[in-house]
Amino acid sequence: MVICTIGFSKKSLRDFVARLQNAGVKRIIDVRLNNTSQLAGYAKKQDLEYILELVGIEYAHHPELAPTDLLMKDYKEKRVTWTDFVDMFNKMLDERKPLTQFLSEKEPEIVCLLCAEDKPDHCHRILVAEYIKEKIPGIQIRHL
Repeated sequence: MVICTIGFSKKSLRDFVARLQNAGVKRIIDVRLNNTSQLAGYAKKQDLEYILELVGIEYAHHPELAPTDLLMKDYKEKRVTWTDFVDMFNKMLDERKPLTQFLSEKEPEIVCLLCAEDKPDHCHRILVAEYIKEKIPGIQIRHL
C-alpha cells in the first residue's frame, strides 16, 4: 500500500486534482479536525467530496487522525516545540487507536492523507503517515 500526503494550500484546484490523479490515488482521507472553514476554499467538505466524486476518488473524513484544537493552538503559538508536538500527537494516536477504524483489507492500493499545510515537514499528516508505516509493514509514503 502507498500512502500519499497532500496539502491543499498554495495549489489551484486543477493542480490539486492533477497531482492526485497522476499518483493514482483512489481515496482521500481527510485528516483535518475542521473541514468546513471558509479558508478551505475548494477543500471544504461538501465541495471537495463533489469534486473528487467527479474524478472517481472516494472521500472520507477522519478527525480522529487530527490533533486537538488545543495542541494545534499551542504549537502555532509556539508554546510547544515541534519535537514536543510530535511526542504529544503520537501519544494521542496510540490512545485513540485509529488504524482499526479506517484501514482495512478493502482499502485501495493508493490512499492520500489530506491536510491544509502546503509542505509536509511540520504538518501532522506526515506524522499520521509515519505512524501507519510503523504499525503496518510494507507501507510506502509519497508526498504530492
